[in-house]
Amino acid sequence: MTAGTGSVRRWRRLASAAWSAPSDPQFYGDLEVDASALLAYQQQAKEVGTPVTVTALVGRAVAHGLSEVPELHNPSRIRSGEPTSDVFFIVATEGALSGLKLSDVAGKSAVEVSEELAEEARRVRQGDGPLDRATRTLAALPLPLRRLVLRAGSWMASDLGIDLPALGVARRPFGDAMISSVGMWGVRNAYSPLAAYYRVPLLVLVGGIAPTPVAVDGEVVVRPVLRLTATFDHRYVDGWHAARFAACVADYVGDPGRLEPAAVRAAANVAR
Repeated sequence: MTAGTGSVRRWRRLASAAWSAPSDPQFYGDLEVDASALLAYQQQAKEVGTPVTVTALVGRAVAHGLSEVPELHNPSRIRSGEPTSDVFFIVATEGALSGLKLSDVAGKSAVEVSEELAEEARRVRQGDGPLDRATRTLAALPLPLRRLVLRAGSWMASDLGIDLPALGVARRPFGDAMISSVGMWGVRNAYSPLAAYYRVPLLVLVGGIAPTPVAVDGEVVVRPVLRLTATFDHRYVDGWHAARFAACVADYVGDPGRLEPAAVRAAANVAR
């Protein structure tokens, strides 16, 4: 036995004492997509006086993925026959993170999502968001009781679908998926953990869009590329589901107008 081998074995003994067995069910993935069509759609919306943000467009893309891959929904939604496409958007506030849930995002246009997101985000930043009361209540509790209330409240609101007015928590407060934008901070690639109380199968981070060399028809060209990263809960989602979801998101980003609600497409055709 060489000295090196002995050293490795000694380290393994120390490692086995230092860490517990793996118990985290999360797995991760990233997706790089050509954002040319996304930016063109955003510019068209701006020109007709209905601006739309990249985060709202990604929210629509995620909702489209939820609609096309219903197995991704919150398991309690599947059991209760309510597989909708509610999306929770994480919002940065002064010194903290908060957020808001938009209902039935797949049934709304990207413009409607953007407008609703802007209005609700304003409320959150003013301290009048849907989870502000719950946050204040939990923060005031001693740590052991805080953990107990958080776990029990999450089980009741998310798994059982019960409103908890005493805590200021509505049923299924985090919807079917979560989205957070890190691109506004100049970050292109990041991952986020799924907290146990979220009870959602996936969390998507929206990175920045940057000019990137890509191969197109055998030639290298520069295109605006958007990077999305996702954290999946392996208890609910397998790699097969994640791959189908990624394909649906890429499909939407590749042609947002084609996958907008039918009423929006009809209005656009009339406008032409």
